[in-house]
Amino acid sequence: MWKKRSLDLLLTVAGAVVWVPVVLTVALAVLVSEGRPVFYRSRRRVSVDEVVMLTKFRTMVRNADKLVNRETVPVASDTRFLNIPADSPLYTRIGRFVERFALTELPQLWHVLRGDMSVVGNRPLPQNVIDCLREEYPQVSDRFLTRAGLTGPAQLVGREALTDSERLELEAAYCRACLNGYQAKLDVVILAATIFGVLGIGKQLGRRDVMDLIARHSGRPRTAAVLTPAPAPSVLARSQPS
Repeated sequence: MWKKRSLDLLLTVAGAVVWVPVVLTVALAVLVSEGRPVFYRSRRRVSVDEVVMLTKFRTMVRNADKLVNRETVPVASDTRFLNIPADSPLYTRIGRFVERFALTELPQLWHVLRGDMSVVGNRPLPQNVIDCLREEYPQVSDRFLTRAGLTGPAQLVGREALTDSERLELEAAYCRACLNGYQAKLDVVILAATIFGVLGIGKQLGRRDVMDLIARHSGRPRTAAVLTPAPAPSVLARSQPS
């Protein structure tokens, strides 16, 4: 995957003139309006066999992770992913602004430079969410076959607009596209679509639109496959967090 890593470094280094000042400005805004801590850190799985301590801006009240997490929130139907509603009172005033303009994960560009993450990839997840998903979808490990990223195919549709099965289908399709003959244009298009979406430019993409986008930039023709509960063992079930 040296091509993908090369693109990550090119985008991160070339874009530093923009993202570094933005990170510093947002950090100062959070500090002034909400005080410390400015950043939120938690252990997240970024690949099949690697868990790292990731950093992002704190957009919620202090100790929000103790109030709302996969252990405290009951699982409802097909929402084993833990998505906090945008109107949740847990968000701070500055946090809503940071979330609205997708600035929350910008500090994770440092993790991209380190090689922990990619610019584009499926979002990293805490182990308790993975364990919850694995109860219904043992194939959840498929979404970790390439490194986690700041944005990915699911973000083009919107987490709230996807069922767990649909999101996992998109994420697995992205990994297959990367592994079956990586084309840098795929990541460039996903990144551009993310930026356009944040700015409200262009049409809203649906799940099928994103699947078609992935297929067009895949090394092999797409094979339709929706992730459904199955008894197959998971790779993650045999791996332990570092």
